[in-house]
Amino acid sequence: MSSVSLANAVRADVLRMTSTGRSSHVGSALSCADILAVLYAGVLEVHPENPDWPDRDRVIMSKGHAGAALYAVLAESGFFDPAVLHRHYQNGSYLSGHVSHVGIPGVEFSTGSLGHGLPVGAGLAWRARQIGRSWRTYVLLGDGECDEGSIWEAAMFAGHHELANLVAIVDYNRMQSLGTTEETLRLEPFAEKWRAFGWDVAEVDGHDHGQLDIALRVPRSARRARPRCVLAHTVKGKGVSFMEDQVLWHYRPPSPDELERALAEIGVTTG
Repeated sequence: MSSVSLANAVRADVLRMTSTGRSSHVGSALSCADILAVLYAGVLEVHPENPDWPDRDRVIMSKGHAGAALYAVLAESGFFDPAVLHRHYQNGSYLSGHVSHVGIPGVEFSTGSLGHGLPVGAGLAWRARQIGRSWRTYVLLGDGECDEGSIWEAAMFAGHHELANLVAIVDYNRMQSLGTTEETLRLEPFAEKWRAFGWDVAEVDGHDHGQLDIALRVPRSARRARPRCVLAHTVKGKGVSFMEDQVLWHYRPPSPDELERALAEIGVTTG
């Protein structure tokens, strides 16, 4: 499946999952759908039929509130049956609202309390170097999450140790929780902050698959260089006009009528 087709499938799944489960964070999940699709369509070295392969690339979904998008991309990539997705956020389901690794092939680490993913990712990258393994670690962060001090502690650690096998991706949609990042806690000059901590920085359109593919590829054999931060400029709720750039959709799920309208906008005619 191409990354474009995968992203569209992920968006459709996310819309159905959040509507059926009456769960939140649909806007956050839609904004990172293209990033995840590009990773799983060709950048990552993973084997869905053997999710615990020792040399697999690791993905940490640090913005764990957007777990629906991770579950969808894993299911659509063959890690588990997509039919399971309809159980998202239901009693007795493994597919919790925030990311859980319990019982879900392909999920490396449970997240939800923000700020934990990059420290874990830095530890995984450090471990790979120490034991001479070539796996790469990718950490998907929210921009609001970068208010957390633990992010910058991990950034300093990774920069100091020149962890070239570590890639942080910031879903930079400029919205968090109840408002904009500018109103809540200003991040700019954002790229310069990462560079000051010893990171290579690439700024890309987070919905342009070509730009993402180039920025996300790092050599598996890199030993001593900078870790990479990809600032992916995105739109919250991307793909559905009435959700785009609207903080309302951080928490609100689509109603059945809104689901039908949203699926139609992304070219899916049945719910």
